[in-house]
Amino acid sequence: MPGKVGIGMQDFRKIRERNAFYIDKTLFIKEWWESLDDVTLITRPRRFGKTLTMSMVENFYSLEYASGAVIFEGLDIWKEEKYRNLQGTFPVISLSFANIKEVSYEQTRKKICQILVNLYSRHSYLLESNVLTKKDRDFYQSVSVNMDDATATFAIYQLSEYLCRYYGKKVLIFLDEYDTPMQEAYVNGYWKEMADFIRSMLNAAFKTNPFMERSIMTGITRITRESVFSDLNNLEIVTITSEKYESFFGFTEDEVFAALDEFGLSEGRQRIKEWYDGFTFGKRMDMYNPWSILNYLDKRKLSAYWANSSSNELAERLVRKGSFGIKTDLEELIKGHSIEKSMDEQVVFKQLDRQEEAVWSLFLACGYLKTLKCRLDENSGKYCYELTLTNKEVQMMFIGMIRGWFSESRREYSAFTAAMLTGNLELMNEYMNKIAMNSFSFFDVGGKTPDSGQPESFYHGFVLGLVVELDAQYVVLSNRESGLGRYDVVLEPKDRNMDAIIMEFKAFDQKREKTLEDTVIRALNQIEEKEYAQELIARGIPEEKIHKYGFGFKGKQVLIDTDYGSGKGSLECMEKALAP
Repeated sequence: MPGKVGIGMQDFRKIRERNAFYIDKTLFIKEWWESLDDVTLITRPRRFGKTLTMSMVENFYSLEYASGAVIFEGLDIWKEEKYRNLQGTFPVISLSFANIKEVSYEQTRKKICQILVNLYSRHSYLLESNVLTKKDRDFYQSVSVNMDDATATFAIYQLSEYLCRYYGKKVLIFLDEYDTPMQEAYVNGYWKEMADFIRSMLNAAFKTNPFMERSIMTGITRITRESVFSDLNNLEIVTITSEKYESFFGFTEDEVFAALDEFGLSEGRQRIKEWYDGFTFGKRMDMYNPWSILNYLDKRKLSAYWANSSSNELAERLVRKGSFGIKTDLEELIKGHSIEKSMDEQVVFKQLDRQEEAVWSLFLACGYLKTLKCRLDENSGKYCYELTLTNKEVQMMFIGMIRGWFSESRREYSAFTAAMLTGNLELMNEYMNKIAMNSFSFFDVGGKTPDSGQPESFYHGFVLGLVVELDAQYVVLSNRESGLGRYDVVLEPKDRNMDAIIMEFKAFDQKREKTLEDTVIRALNQIEEKEYAQELIARGIPEEKIHKYGFGFKGKQVLIDTDYGSGKGSLECMEKALAP
């Protein structure tokens, strides 16, 4: 009988004592120890066993668990006599920032201080020993939730000195999810204060610490050195493209298929692979996320377990507020295509709002993307990655995200697409304006000036919505070359009995246009002048079956027309839709 699956169990000792289902990853202990690296930073997506691994190494090395070797019996590491002799022989400092998700710097700092207070309380036996001087005792007792920055950022360093004195042996330091407070700081607008605080703490604990034997940090991202690792030149960084430890975080395909056999679920192999395979670590192309596999073994049905295990708030924010290019590239990814991007694996959070490269770096680190190929760009010195969505689960996550943006206007959105497919210009204007009133705020255009150049954020959010709704009937293309230029959107029918559609979007330009009707005329003129229909005609679609629409946007007003501003009641429909 296979062990019972314990959903959410991240305590290694609890898993072993309760005989819960476990895939043996204990040889990580040997590989890490033999690497001889001073400070190791391992980055992996969320729910990939980082916390369980940290619990495992703490249980293995800590003097606190010297009498608990039985939990390793029968596992791979226990077959190594040398390592049986290492079990329970080091003082260990273990802490986690995984639950620090506060909305302000003050709350975050206080929570970190509380973690440090709990850490000191765990080792309060030091106060009863004779290894602390009066000055040491004063510092020990000054560690509180309201301590100053100097005390807080020096607390890990100082505790390692005390433990080293007490045990006569240097300490191991394990810090799990070091970057969680950094991500929250970016989302909630207190990045600089948080970066300064964390930088001081990490440098004291890991750089200038003669009482540390070795240490491991884990996180999702490799944050740029300038932000938090400016002085840590003793840091070994193991990212998802590194070959080190490539099979220890996540399940390999062999491990997954063996588990399916054990649970009598072998017939589901191909569907499991489609949904949950695709993560690439180092040269391993067959990694599965543990969270979804464990949930499938437990519930025996397919679902987006991993993708829905958090709010994905940061990813949603970056897509919504992202540039034209980000939305267009995501559209390609959702359709199963790949994109090529030049980027550095380190994530520069302060560039996320300005540089696409930083966004794709974050998405790769978070596990939303996988690498198909990698090459060095000789000109820039950076690596170019061919990227695609990791698997069906991630694809469903992004599709669900897009649907959510339009949820308040779902009825109008469906009515708009129906009107567009039947060529009903009057209803297109009516429903599109209702959608705009409800949805523009998601894309940061509602409060901007009409000529700010930003409304593309909405237009291409709109395009992504079309992908979701119309992909079964149309090949949806955007920002492609045709004729003498690049069109905004083309819908090429899969059934040649249906009409094709060309759409061109323009924002009202008060320097060149008097009315929104002028904007629409400019859009329609561009379709003709740039001969956007040529690609469709070349594919065998008669010109009379190609509908051309110009969209004019001004704040939350939308005007749609065809045939060079013929009117057809479109302006009246727009005014009607905007009426209170």
